[in-house]
Amino acid sequence: MTHGFWLAPLGWGIFSLGVIAAIVLFAVKMRFYPVMYLVSITTYIFTMGFVINRFDLGKNTILLLLAFSALIFIVLGVYFSKKFSQRKG
Repeated sequence: MTHGFWLAPLGWGIFSLGVIAAIVLFAVKMRFYPVMYLVSITTYIFTMGFVINRFDLGKNTILLLLAFSALIFIVLGVYFSKKFSQRKG
């Protein structure tokens, strides 16, 4: 199975937009963490596009995959927010 014709333009488009937005964010905020958030978001988008294309997933499977990954990120966000709030206080 080969990759779809849209995967390379998706990757380069996400990368280009991410680099431009990272430069703007760093210039405005002068902090590095928003840049890292942006890098993780663009990597996630490209990874989901690759997985969807590579395994020829149907509509329902794509929705389940996205919902499952969102649930994982929500649980991790709650866990780390509690862990780091205890450290500050």
